[in-house]
Amino acid sequence: MAGLLVAGTASDAGKSVVTTGLCRALARRGVKVAPYKAQNMSNNSMVCIGPDGHGVEIGRAQWVQAMAARATPEAAMNPVLLKPGSDRRSHVVLMGRPWGSVAASDWLEGRRVLAHAAYTAFDDLAGRFEVVIAEGAGSPAETNLRVGDYVNMGLARHGRLPTVVVGDIDRGGVFAAFLGTVALLSPEDQSLIAGFVINKFRGDMTLLGPGLCDLEKVTGRSVYGTLPWHPDVWLDSEDALDLQGRRAAGMKAHRVAVVRLPRISNFTDVDALGLEPDLDVVFVSDSRGLSDADLVVIPGTRATVADLGWMRERGLDRAVAAHVAAGRPLLGICGGFQMLGHEVCDPDGVEGSVPGIKGLGLLDVTTTFAPSKVLRLPQGTGFGAPAAGYEIHHGRITRGAGADDFLGGARMGRVFGTMWHGSLEGDALRAAFLRETLGIEPSGICFAAARERRLDLLADLVEEHLNVDAVLALARGGAPAGLPFLPPGAP
Repeated sequence: MAGLLVAGTASDAGKSVVTTGLCRALARRGVKVAPYKAQNMSNNSMVCIGPDGHGVEIGRAQWVQAMAARATPEAAMNPVLLKPGSDRRSHVVLMGRPWGSVAASDWLEGRRVLAHAAYTAFDDLAGRFEVVIAEGAGSPAETNLRVGDYVNMGLARHGRLPTVVVGDIDRGGVFAAFLGTVALLSPEDQSLIAGFVINKFRGDMTLLGPGLCDLEKVTGRSVYGTLPWHPDVWLDSEDALDLQGRRAAGMKAHRVAVVRLPRISNFTDVDALGLEPDLDVVFVSDSRGLSDADLVVIPGTRATVADLGWMRERGLDRAVAAHVAAGRPLLGICGGFQMLGHEVCDPDGVEGSVPGIKGLGLLDVTTTFAPSKVLRLPQGTGFGAPAAGYEIHHGRITRGAGADDFLGGARMGRVFGTMWHGSLEGDALRAAFLRETLGIEPSGICFAAARERRLDLLADLVEEHLNVDAVLALARGGAPAGLPFLPPGAP
């Protein structure tokens, strides 16, 4: 069983970046490699086709990593996906299909079933690929969670996976974080920690050298490389920790304001807009942020009813209505589209205890939630251009006579709503939409090619700055024998 666990000193330390870069670097070497994350907590997800021909849902990050590995995305690459609906409860997607929900209070009991599925999926991948690069979650040193862990050292112990720990030096304190991570682990877990990777280094590498030598001396483990910070490293984000806009270089750019909903999901829908040279894409959470927008986007959400209530509390509903009244375009995607209708009904309590809420009344549609989830990859046309996307939703839309069809949704004047995520990644559809709404002529940018360039850039950085030969040997041969145990408080 050849594999490697990429753990981190904290969330957003660079695990996804390193995993993705290694997947592309190994794929370019001709290695049959697969990404894997036992459990992902994210409202950013993607649809791929299951073995029965029906849609299944996995984390967006694992879908991108599969693209990097030049492998077909599948549910086994992310067997457990948690989609937070509140601070204490998450919807669970198990092997690509809805499984139920789990609360913080019953988490340990629920993990036993999920762990079994995760280990089975890993073993399946390991039997079909030469190398599996597994991404951890959070930090393996969260000792309060270790008893039920199956995504960090629990997985490493299951597969006897050598583990490298990634740390973000841009945050400061990375050497202490590395040492503390190892020292807090049990002897059995420490025996699988093979070394470290530093992420986002800026400056003169010679100044870092003494610290690296000290780290290797104190821990008895290798540093496998230091990835530099690079402005063009931009991957599809998996959670709102990395949510940021894409600012245009020109002074005359059109301003696109994306409402930053509390339970925002699939906000990668606007990534393609961020590549357009004439668009300044920003995320906003108050009415002032919408006042000078040329285009407003209300993205998807895991909690349509609750987030619509939040918009009203902050006056965003009035700001959106004023934007439309001024003749400026508005785009709602999935949950954001559902908010634009007359009413959102939830008779079966899919999202919670509130049976429904009045919509913004900007589109002649009504939404009713159903217990079963729609997962599919639709195709069609928009503005005469070919269009495609992916659907992940419980809502069923009833369109009234006052609205025209638009990408599985509705259009009335300059208000557009679609159930299709990812449609703006289609170059022809995006060009037609921007011409229709903002009068912008096509830029000629190819989103798919831009993603490929980013993946290759990341692989170039990995090849140049990490010891890929040593990492591959580690994955194939396991953690070195005789790694020292560091008791808490060491050295």
